[in-house]
Amino acid sequence: MKYLQLVKLPNLVLIIITQVLIKYFLLEPFGIAITLNNFGFSLLVIATICLAAAGNIINAIFNAESDLINQPHKVLIGRKISEKAAYNLFFVLNILGVVIGFYLSNMIQKPSFTAIFIFTSALLYLYAQSLKKYLILGNVLISFLVAMSIVILGIIDLYPAITPQNKMSQQTIFSILIDYSIFAFLINWLREMVKDQQDINGDHKAGINTLPIAIGKDRTNKVIFLIAILPLVAILYYLYEYLYHNNYSLVYALVFIIAPLLYVMFKLLAANTKKDYQHLGFVIKLIMIFGIISIGLYQFILL
Repeated sequence: MKYLQLVKLPNLVLIIITQVLIKYFLLEPFGIAITLNNFGFSLLVIATICLAAAGNIINAIFNAESDLINQPHKVLIGRKISEKAAYNLFFVLNILGVVIGFYLSNMIQKPSFTAIFIFTSALLYLYAQSLKKYLILGNVLISFLVAMSIVILGIIDLYPAITPQNKMSQQTIFSILIDYSIFAFLINWLREMVKDQQDINGDHKAGINTLPIAIGKDRTNKVIFLIAILPLVAILYYLYEYLYHNNYSLVYALVFIIAPLLYVMFKLLAANTKKDYQHLGFVIKLIMIFGIISIGLYQFILL
């Protein structure tokens, strides 16, 4: 159980669900030309999960000092798990993820795609080791990697199967994946900034230069509010442009995505305590989950 907590099992399960929804509820129902069979897809999921788990471990190792202040009851490194054991598991998962990525890339005759897995592995380490200490950069990088867990299906499964005959349909589905990756990027960016508000004391002691430390909590609330406008406007545009004719899609988006996002924006104006930001972080995570679940609805909307 302690190792499942260390790798943040719920986050890994969300990645698995996301990729399964894309594969079996978006790509297959529309008869899109794909590269990966079930075995290849399983390898991609395992490689993604290994790298994500390794990233969570190395982040926990470097975060141990700040976590002792921010969430002492959740600290595992040095208490339930030794730093050496954590490092060993980090290296094993990292190597496994890259090796599987190498095998998968060669299996689909795209050996250059191995660079994606190596780049992801390196970026996760650099993020935890140093990049997260830079203002805004850390939040943007980790949100980019979250978005990549969606885009990678398009790169590995769709791109190699493109032909002049199916180019239009492939591009349509790929554009949907891009839209979802942008959504994931923006929502995760919001969540990371809210988490910075929540963890301001520990981050300050650890020398991490987050936005609340640089400009204060009140101004950061305003920045988060302004950034929250981006996904709100994007979703409203998407609904108006593509889904206005489908009542079920409209109701789903309004109830489970737009309404909670407006709630977060409203609550931000008065948020100040750690409890406030914990609550907002939870709501933002729900928005992410409901947004991802909506991938499974496209077969009922477009077919």
